[in-house]
Amino acid sequence: MSEVKPDLILKYFKDLSEEQLAQFSQLYELYSFWNAQINVISRKDIDELYERHILHSLGIAKFCTFKAGESVLDVGTGGGFPGIPLAILFPETQFHLVDSIGKKIKVVTEVAAALGLKNVKASHLRAEQVTDKYNFVVSRAVTRLIDFYPWIRGKFAKENKNAIQNGILYLKGGDLTEEIKESRLKAELHPLSAYFDEAFFETKYVVYIPQ
Repeated sequence: MSEVKPDLILKYFKDLSEEQLAQFSQLYELYSFWNAQINVISRKDIDELYERHILHSLGIAKFCTFKAGESVLDVGTGGGFPGIPLAILFPETQFHLVDSIGKKIKVVTEVAAALGLKNVKASHLRAEQVTDKYNFVVSRAVTRLIDFYPWIRGKFAKENKNAIQNGILYLKGGDLTEEIKESRLKAELHPLSAYFDEAFFETKYVVYIPQ
């Protein structure tokens, strides 16, 4: 089955190490196994794992390259998206994946352990309970921005280490005009169709909100 091979990832990320390639290759088997026990991805989506979950998560990496020593909080990570694919791509960056549903964090913990990811911490927490500071907060459409922002306000490190200012990198699709307007946040929309050819990405964005 072609889905098992991360050819789609290689199409857009050509400089992967052997270890990274092996880790991306393992994701299909790992998520197929865990998804059968704890449903973290819709059943029909598992065969589209590389496009709809892994490559989608890596859309953030096309807009922002995380630096060594930076820390990233993934809020409402579910089974580990976007945090796990980003942690594979940026092994020198620390990722903290949180979700309020314990069984989803179990999947994250097991997948990270199987991949040997040393830069991933997973916690069964609500975002509001997190006390550390981060360079970036990432998330994948967990709720509307007006509701999301209060959860993570005040969780940003003061020092910027990146080419862009510390802030939120939010993956979301559709017409976001009203949602951004109601949030009153200064948001930049970066279409994933600028990076990826597949039809799935035509209406998908990275929403960047600098702090």
